[in-house]
Amino acid sequence: MPCVSFKREATLQENEIKCLTAEIERLKNFGCLGVSPSLEGLRDENAKLKYRLNFLRKSLQEERSKPVKSMININSCLQEIFGAAIQAAYPDLENPPLVVTPSQQPKFGDYQCNSAMGITQILLKTTEQKVSPREIAEKISKNIPANECIEKVEIAGPGFINVHLRKDFVSKQLSNLLVNGVQPPAVGKRKKVVVDFSSPNIAKEMHVGHLRSTIIGDSMCRLFEFAGYDVLRLNHLGDWGTQFGMLIAHLQDKFPDYLTVSPPIGDLQAFYKESKRRFDTEEEFKKRAYQCVVMLQSKNPDFIKAWNLICDVSRKEFQKIYNCLDIALTERGESYYQEMMKDVVQEFEDKGFVQVDDGRKIVFVPGCSVPLTIMKSDGGYTYDTSDLAALRHRLYEEKADIIIYVVDSGQSVHLQTVFAAGQMIGWYDPKVTRVAHAAFGVVLGEDKKKFKTRSGDTVRLIDLLEEGLKRAMDKLKDKERDKVLTEEELRAAQTSVAFGCIKYADLSHNRLNDYVFSFDKMLDDRGNTAAYLLYAFTRIRAIARLANIDEEMLQKAAREEVLILDHEKEWKLGKCILRFPEILQKILEDLLLHTLCDYLYELATTFTEFYDNCYCVEKDRQSGRIVKVNMWRLLLCEATAAVMAKGFDILGIKPVQRM
Repeated sequence: MPCVSFKREATLQENEIKCLTAEIERLKNFGCLGVSPSLEGLRDENAKLKYRLNFLRKSLQEERSKPVKSMININSCLQEIFGAAIQAAYPDLENPPLVVTPSQQPKFGDYQCNSAMGITQILLKTTEQKVSPREIAEKISKNIPANECIEKVEIAGPGFINVHLRKDFVSKQLSNLLVNGVQPPAVGKRKKVVVDFSSPNIAKEMHVGHLRSTIIGDSMCRLFEFAGYDVLRLNHLGDWGTQFGMLIAHLQDKFPDYLTVSPPIGDLQAFYKESKRRFDTEEEFKKRAYQCVVMLQSKNPDFIKAWNLICDVSRKEFQKIYNCLDIALTERGESYYQEMMKDVVQEFEDKGFVQVDDGRKIVFVPGCSVPLTIMKSDGGYTYDTSDLAALRHRLYEEKADIIIYVVDSGQSVHLQTVFAAGQMIGWYDPKVTRVAHAAFGVVLGEDKKKFKTRSGDTVRLIDLLEEGLKRAMDKLKDKERDKVLTEEELRAAQTSVAFGCIKYADLSHNRLNDYVFSFDKMLDDRGNTAAYLLYAFTRIRAIARLANIDEEMLQKAAREEVLILDHEKEWKLGKCILRFPEILQKILEDLLLHTLCDYLYELATTFTEFYDNCYCVEKDRQSGRIVKVNMWRLLLCEATAAVMAKGFDILGIKPVQRM
C-alpha cells in the first residue's frame, strides 16, 4: 500500500545527477525489488540514471499495488515519508537522523518527527552552519511528499514536527484488520531462526530456575513464527558428561537386571542424590564411575542402554511440565554434538588458534578475559567444545540467519566468548548473521532472596504449577464463578488463569532484571496482570454476544461499515489498536517481551475508557430491551479482542470465552 507519491521529475542537467542517484538509493531502501533492465546502449550517464529512476519508480508502484494482507506499521510508514522529506530538503546530508515516535499527548498530534535537532548538530559540525532546528523543521515539512496517511503537520517548540493522521486512513486500516484478521507486519525475506531454550539437565528435576528460559524462549519462538520465519525450537539438554558415569554405576548396583527388566526408578532426583553421595564418599565407586564414563563414550551397547533408560525417565518428567505450559521443543542435547567435537578441535588447530597449557588445549579469544578449553588433559571434551560444535552446526547445517540463546545472565561471559570464537575462526559475520544471548535475571521470593522452599531447597517446577492451579481455582470460587460456569468451563478458566498468570508475571518484567515471584500479585485482577487482561478479554468478547450479533454478522459489517472515529475515545482506541505491528517490530529487534505486555495492558485500559464513554449497544432504561446497536463501535470491540487474542497467543496464554 503506497505511503508516498514521488513527484519530482528527472532532468538531464549535470547538477541533478547527484539528486537522481540519491533518489535511486532511497527507492532501493524502500524494498523495491526486481530484475534490473540492461543499461547497455545508454551511453549517456544522465540518461542511464533517468532510465533507472523511472524503472525503479514503476517497479515500486507495481510492488505496492499488489494486494497485501500484512498490517501496516504506521511508524515505519511515517519514517519512510520523513526520510524522503529530509532527503529532498538536504540532499547532501549523509545518514541524517530519522526519529519518529508516537506522541505522548493528544494535543500534540498522533506522532512526532524529532529529527530537526539532530540535523542542526550535524550541519554545525560538517559545514559550520548555525541553523535553528525550527528552520530545519519548516524545510522538512515543505518537502513532505504526497501520501495517504498524514492529515497535517505542525511545528512546535524548538523544532518538533507534530503529525496528525488522517481519520479515513486509520479507519481503512482497521477495516483491513477486521476483514483479513490480525496479520504480521511485513518483515522482508523469510529467515531461518534457531532458538536455544529451556535446557534442563537429565536426572535432575526442572526447577524454578528453568521457568524463565522455558517461558521466554517459547514466547520468542511464537513471535518469530507469527512473523513468518522458519523457527527451530531447540532444547539443548544436559544429557552427557561425567555425571552419567556415577548414575550408570549406581544403576548397575541397584538394578543389576536393568538390561532385561525396565528399572522402576520412581524418583530420579533421589536416585541422583544417592549416586552423588556415593561418588563423593566411596573411592571404589568413584573409580568405577569414571570407568563407566569411558565405556559410555566408547559407545558400549550395555552402557548406551543404561544411559537411554535414565534419559527416558527424565524426558517423561520434563514432558509433564511442557504439556502444562503448552511448550513444543525439538530435543538436541549435548550428546547430539559429540561426534562433531573432534572436527571442531582440528579446525581450531589447523588455523593456529590452539595453545597447550598443562596438557589442556585452550583457545584465547581477543577481547575475552577467559580462554576456552576445547580439550582436557585426559583427552576429554568440555562444555566449551560442545557449545562451539552446536554453534557451528546451527550455522553450517541448519543455515540459520538468526540464533538466539535464552540462557541466564550468569552465562554471559561464556557465551560471548563462544560467539567471539565463532567470528574469529570465520564461521559467521555478525553483520550478516545475528547471534544473540537473550539473557535473563533470577526469580526471587517475596523476601527478595533467591526463590526457595521454606526448608531452603530449590522449588520444583511441577510443585509450582500445581500450586498455581490450586490458587486459581480458589480465586474463581471466591468470585463464585463455579455457580455460573459449567464444570468444563470452570476447569478451562482455572488452567487459563493459573498458567497464564505464571507466564505473564515473568514476561511482563524486563527479562534482564530479577523479578519477585508472588502468587497473590499475579492472580490479582487489578493492574497489569494476566488475570486482569483475561477478564477484560472475556468481557469484550461478550459484548457482541449479549447484543445478539453473531460472527457472520460482524464479518458482513466489517466488509460494509465505515468505522466512524469522531469521538475522541474512538480515535484513541483506533490508533492504539494499529500500533500492534510497530510493537512487534520493536520486539523482533530487541527481544524484550515486556513491551508487548505493557502494550496489551494499555490497549485494555484504552478500551475501558472507550466503553465507558461510547455506547456500543443502547437499551431502553425501563425494559432493558435493545433499541440500537452501533455497529461501528462493535467492530472496534472486535478489533480490540482480535489484537488481544493474538498478543495472548504470542505470550503463550490461552484465553477462554467465559470466565
